[in-house]
Amino acid sequence: MAKKDAPPRWDRKMQQRLARGEAAALGELYDRFASLVHGLAHRVLGDERAADGITREVFVHVWEHPESYDPNEGPLRTWVAGLTHRLAVQRLRDTGTAALARGGPGTTEELEHRVRHASVAARADYIVQSMPAPLRAALELAYFQRRDYRQAAADIGITEEEARRRLRLGLQLLSTAHDAASPGAPPGYGGAA
Repeated sequence: MAKKDAPPRWDRKMQQRLARGEAAALGELYDRFASLVHGLAHRVLGDERAADGITREVFVHVWEHPESYDPNEGPLRTWVAGLTHRLAVQRLRDTGTAALARGGPGTTEELEHRVRHASVAARADYIVQSMPAPLRAALELAYFQRRDYRQAAADIGITEEEARRRLRLGLQLLSTAHDAASPGAPPGYGGAA
């Protein structure tokens, strides 16, 4: 059994293949993460073409700088999501700042509020997508179908105590979306960049 803090084998091998310049590795990485990257970029930017641009930027960056990912720092998926988030937030800030400079509506404070809001929403989406299916199922029942823990337990076929545990854990994880996007939050995926 591998040590708990050892990086996943696929992540390590992918980083090595990218560092060797294997075009097939980039294709495999794109197939695995393109929908995640595009979805997060779109969530932050709210624009299809801008999300397409960020998706290209992320994979170009990964191709040109494979050494910037360190498998010992965490999963490749999280690193790619963090890179996407930073680039998308920077694009949102840049376009908002340019619009303000041209005399567009709003204030710098409103722009920063919009950036923080988009950051939290993207982080929450990522957290939900990354949850194990049983945890996500309990949250979806509670949120989308307005089930309480007893109804969720019956629908899923688990004990009420297990349903409460899953809902509590899911909500705790989601609460980190807001914490990570707060000013002064530690670096990594989720900060307002």
